[in-house]
Amino acid sequence: MDGVARRGGSGAALYWGALAASRRFAMARRSLPLVLTLVAALLASVTVPLAADEAKYWREDAAVTPAPELVRFNQLLADLAEQLKPALVHIRVRRAAGKDKDDESEPRRSSGSGFVIEPSGLIVTNAHVVEDANWLQVRLADGRRFNGKVIGQDSRVDLALVRIDGAANLPTLPLGDSNRLRVGEFVMAIGHPFGLDKSGGPLVNMAGQVVGVNSMAARNGSIGFAIPANLVKLLVPQLATKGKVEWGWLGVSIAEIGDDDVDRLKLAEAKGVLVRGVMPGEPADRGGLKPDDVLIALDGTPLDAPRDLQRVVSTTPIGTRVRVMLLRGGEKKEVEVTIGRYKEREEKPSPR
Repeated sequence: MDGVARRGGSGAALYWGALAASRRFAMARRSLPLVLTLVAALLASVTVPLAADEAKYWREDAAVTPAPELVRFNQLLADLAEQLKPALVHIRVRRAAGKDKDDESEPRRSSGSGFVIEPSGLIVTNAHVVEDANWLQVRLADGRRFNGKVIGQDSRVDLALVRIDGAANLPTLPLGDSNRLRVGEFVMAIGHPFGLDKSGGPLVNMAGQVVGVNSMAARNGSIGFAIPANLVKLLVPQLATKGKVEWGWLGVSIAEIGDDDVDRLKLAEAKGVLVRGVMPGEPADRGGLKPDDVLIALDGTPLDAPRDLQRVVSTTPIGTRVRVMLLRGGEKKEVEVTIGRYKEREEKPSPR
C-alpha cells in the first residue's frame, strides 16, 4: 500500500500507523491463566481468607440491584466465552540471547495468545509474538502442549501462522465478516489480561465469529487495535503457501480531497483519491499517473477515499494490469497500470 499524506484521519489510517508502535513494547511476561476481556473491563475473581477484623474496611453487599436484562446478558457473555475457550491457545516463545555486549546473555522469553482455524493445528497469532523465535511451544485449552513452527508471518500487518504437529480434530473458531460490523456492536476480546499476552487472541462478535485479531493496545490499555478478519482471510493463503505476503504497490503518495482542492482541481465534489506525489520509475510513473490526478476508480471499483485505494492495490496480485479511472484538470481519463511488488525503501515520491 502507498503512503497517505496528512489530511484528517480515518480508522484505517490509524490502524496502519499504529502498527509500528507495537514494536516498541518489550515482551517478557510469564505464563498467565486465560481470562476474558470485554471491551475495557477485566472480570476476575480472587478468593483470600480474611481475618474477622479485616472485613470492616469494606462492604460486600450489592450496591444496586442489576436489571434482569443485564444479568441475563452477562450470563450469555460468560456462556459464549466458555464455548469459545477450547479453540484458544497460549504461545510461549524463546529467542536467542543478544550478540552485543550490552544485550542480555540469557535467552529472552515471551508469550502471547492465538486461536485455531484448522483442525489439524493451524493457528493464527501476531507476528511480534513469534518474531525471531528459536523455540516455540503451544499450550491448548485442555492443557496439552505441542512444539510449534512459524510457517508464515508479515510484520507490516503483525500477523503470523503457526503449525503444530501431532494434533488432530482440534476445535476451531470461524472467521466472520468484519465489513459488516457496526459502531455500537458488542465484541469480546479473548486472551491474556496483562501486558502483550493478549496479543494474537481473537476479537469475536456475539455469534462467536472472529471479526479481528487483537494486535496491540495503547500504553494505558484504554484503546485497543485489531487486524480485521477480512484482511486475515486475504493474507492467510499467502502466509500458508509462501510464508510471506506480497503486497501490491503503485509508488504514489496520496491524500483525501480537501475543500480547497475542489475549485483548484475543477472537481464537482470532494470525492476520490488525490495523488500528491509519484515515485520515478515505479508502476504509477510508468503508467502515466501525475501529481494532482484524482483517482476515482480502479478496475471498476469506486475509490471514495485513500483507504479504498490502499485496500484494493495492496491485495491485488503482483503483475496484474489494472484500469485506473481518474480526473485530470476536470477531465476524465483512463490509464493502465501494472501492479508492482511493495518493498521497504527510503525514497519518497516526488511531487514533480
